Amino acid sequence: MSNLPLLTIVLMALTTYLTRVTGYLLLRDRPLGPRTKTIMEAAPGCVLITVIAPHFATTQPADLLGLAISLLAAMRFSLLPVVAISVIATGLLRYLL
Repeated sequence: MSNLPLLTIVLMALTTYLTRVTGYLLLRDRPLGPRTKTIMEAAPGCVLITVIAPHFATTQPADLLGLAISLLAAMRFSLLPVVAISVIATGLLRYLL
């Protein structure tokens, strides 16, 4: 089994964490307006979207169903539960289909 998927997950987590922390460290002495705060809170989610977006062009039924489940979960839950639900659902669907 390749370590590439694990490395990808670790690097995505690190990038997400660094995008959140770096912005606050660089701007810690400046007052942040509501618009800046909104942008800084959205940046980690943007990293995840860049990983997920290419799967919208797939023809694999398991991936498409996983995306649908992810979309439904995103309407109801915050980011962390949505990621967990999406990963589990897609993994199970790929196994079953």
